[in-house]
Amino acid sequence: MEYLAYDRVKIARSSGRPTGMDFIQGVTEDFLELHGDRSYGDDPAIVGGLATLRGRPVTAIAIEKGHTARERSFRNSGAPRPEGYRKALRLMEQAGKFRRPVLCFVDTSGACCDVGAEERGQGRAIADNLLKMSLLPTPILTLLIGEGGSGGALALAVADRVWMLENAVYSVISPEGCASILWKDAAKAEQAAQSLKLTAEDALALKVIDGILPEEGLGSPAFYEGIGSLFIRELDALTGEPDLTAKRYARFRAMGRGKEQA
Repeated sequence: MEYLAYDRVKIARSSGRPTGMDFIQGVTEDFLELHGDRSYGDDPAIVGGLATLRGRPVTAIAIEKGHTARERSFRNSGAPRPEGYRKALRLMEQAGKFRRPVLCFVDTSGACCDVGAEERGQGRAIADNLLKMSLLPTPILTLLIGEGGSGGALALAVADRVWMLENAVYSVISPEGCASILWKDAAKAEQAAQSLKLTAEDALALKVIDGILPEEGLGSPAFYEGIGSLFIRELDALTGEPDLTAKRYARFRAMGRGKEQA
């Protein structure tokens, strides 16, 4: 079925889609959640901890929106605060120390932008993740499962492999935010979505991601089994790679280059 860009946005935002925690529990085994950034507190919008993937130790991190209204309130609708990004980075640095691969599941409209988040260094927290993920000496795999909003999503997506579900979106700004800025009218979100090139097909064409995963059987055991098998294949290919961080750096530096620069 053909979907317009804004249709994909609405599907990505659907409350019926599996959340980050659903993916952690469906793809990995023996998940042990760890809390806190060791600086300020714990942010429930980001869930992370230790797990195994077919017997292989991994660190799993997800942005969690929640399913019910109560859960969404507790998780801040998946809009992480600085302590959430610092918690994720703490877990990733621990994974690098012990050479555990990192699995990230991204679903956020964007980082929290309230006064408290800004006072506690939201921009710095995101920037630290971008820098330190680029240097992490262990494989990182990221899957965008719903919304991929701006730096809030990119802070968990500086990875060796990045995929999107077919109805996920990835953009520098929400369609409503874009429409409000360009046309002073959030009602033009549908037009903005088309211009933002935010669909999985757009991201693949721009070489921002490595592949698109079909959503057939979304949320079923067989669906998660398929993602787990993909992760295992990619980790086998990446483990022991002598130029891992150099290739990761080159991957992101190459994005946005014109043909004459390639």
